[in-house]
Amino acid sequence: METPIEMLKKHWGHNAFRHPQEEIISSILNGDDALVLLPTGGGKSICFQIPTLVNDGVCIVVSPLIALMNDQVKNLSTINIKAIALTSKLTQDEVIVAFDNLQFGNYKFLYLSPEKLQSELIQQKIKQLNVQLIAIDEAHCISEWGHDFRPSYLNISILREFFPQVPMIALTASATEKVAKDIVGNLGLSSPKIFKKSFLRKNLSYQVFEVEDKLYKVEQILKKVNGSKIIYTNSRKSTIEISAQLNYLGYKTNFYHGGMNYDTKLQHYEDWLSEKTPIIVATNAFGMGIDKPDVRAIIHYNLPQSVENYLQEAGRGGRDGKKSYSVILKNKTDISNTQTRLKKTLPTIEFIKQTYFNLNQFFQIAYGEISEKKYGFNLSEFCEIYKTPAVITFNALKILEQESILMIDDNIHRKSSVQFKISNQAVFDYYESNQSKSTLIKLLLRTYGGIFESSKTINIPYLSKSLNISDSFLTSLLKQLHQDEIIQFYNANNNTQIQFLVQREDDRTINVRSKSITQRNNQKVAKMEALIHFIKNDSVCRSKQLLTYFGEQNISDCGICDVCISNKNQKRTTNNEEVSKEILMLLERKKSFSSKEISSQIEASEKTILFCIEILLEKNILSVTSHNKYTLR
Repeated sequence: METPIEMLKKHWGHNAFRHPQEEIISSILNGDDALVLLPTGGGKSICFQIPTLVNDGVCIVVSPLIALMNDQVKNLSTINIKAIALTSKLTQDEVIVAFDNLQFGNYKFLYLSPEKLQSELIQQKIKQLNVQLIAIDEAHCISEWGHDFRPSYLNISILREFFPQVPMIALTASATEKVAKDIVGNLGLSSPKIFKKSFLRKNLSYQVFEVEDKLYKVEQILKKVNGSKIIYTNSRKSTIEISAQLNYLGYKTNFYHGGMNYDTKLQHYEDWLSEKTPIIVATNAFGMGIDKPDVRAIIHYNLPQSVENYLQEAGRGGRDGKKSYSVILKNKTDISNTQTRLKKTLPTIEFIKQTYFNLNQFFQIAYGEISEKKYGFNLSEFCEIYKTPAVITFNALKILEQESILMIDDNIHRKSSVQFKISNQAVFDYYESNQSKSTLIKLLLRTYGGIFESSKTINIPYLSKSLNISDSFLTSLLKQLHQDEIIQFYNANNNTQIQFLVQREDDRTINVRSKSITQRNNQKVAKMEALIHFIKNDSVCRSKQLLTYFGEQNISDCGICDVCISNKNQKRTTNNEEVSKEILMLLERKKSFSSKEISSQIEASEKTILFCIEILLEKNILSVTSHNKYTLR
């Protein structure tokens, strides 16, 4: 009978126990801390899974996404390895049972988010465990200079306080030298062994195309490339629209974005995984930790957010080692739009000061007071009252959180959603007998196509404005429809909470942090400029550009990106022109030659010579004699 380790090695296939995994596992078993920088799909998980199975005790895995945690727990369970993920779906009683299983039931892995780690109950329960290893996945999130910085990651070091002698391993697929230093410092890694493997992906063809009709180009790619694909776009709305357009054209697609409720996300993800819908149109909320080896194409319909984002998103293609494509589509306005969008959504110091002042006024917090209370928060309502744009206000709130002025729970990212649970005819019968809700029902049906088939993200302020009612009254109507089992209503706004962490001092609160905020804003601009440079630079191999950005040196051209292919074609064209000239000069000296006779006198491949002859024939420069020889016309 196979041991769990043997099954795990078989599960990982070509990644199992390859260099540098062997060294990493040996180092962890030796009790060392480690920083692991491996490319996407490079087999990072095995680096903490194998040591955990070798020794007694539990491995705590801190991971940023529920989908990532559930995916790993599911994969481990298929090979009879016990693991638990603490998600928001668990009740307090279920959390207590989970910890009992970890303590007494031979469970080996505890997966949880950095936000969950802040719970006092969970901290107390963790202290009671026999922890033998701590793994921090997607560790770049701990650095302000990382592309997915999450303030909650800064508090992970509490695990070091609980278990000072337990080895810690931090893992990421995209980290510059500065980010790597931040990871080591913020986690308190003790003289860590650093393992870095080149981010080179020999089977991945990076391509940038300038096109006017992006949807047409997507169709061309979908026809050319078989297998699973991910199409990344920059807004939730466009994921739905592009998916609908492709479905209309006969492709099997679905969409995915951060505003969807958990069950719908999970269903769309599993449909893509099983290839029921092999194409998924998504924002960058989709993909971190995705373990699907046979993704053949990653298409960026809009420009990625940064070089780091692009490397990680592109790296989800071709993990099985077979050729795959990563394509960025751009048009003449994309770059200027990206620059403009960043400027419009990057809050200034003055805007942040005003947002902070408005928040204190909104919750009636007195100057000099620090409130320990958690407040229910509705972003749309807040923006409506103070007449501020939602996106830049949201970004200002995130900066206040990053500066430890506020704490906002993750529900602020979620959007309310609705799906009809009954048939079209039953809906008609219902609103005929419930006239007070008929206008709302008709508006939902008119605004959101496909609302019977799947859950649709709804815009509460838009709907309430259209009906000339308040947001709260609209929400009450939707709750009534939910109670009557007409719709499935997920009310995201009810779940968002905000907490103030410092006493109110208005401008002074921001002034002492202005240098840090300005530095962070400048970093975002620098990241955008680095991405634009990458997209516009069509003279240097794409792979070489990416690897150089991450500090790798002495890199050869990949030979398969759009730049390398273009260079090859130019050389081939130049070479063909020279061969054609030699053929014509040869025929000028002697009236006719067979292809074999030409090949014997010109230094070029037979394939090239035949190609040139064919072109010269098409141009009526050559003709064929009765003896099947070539001559000048």
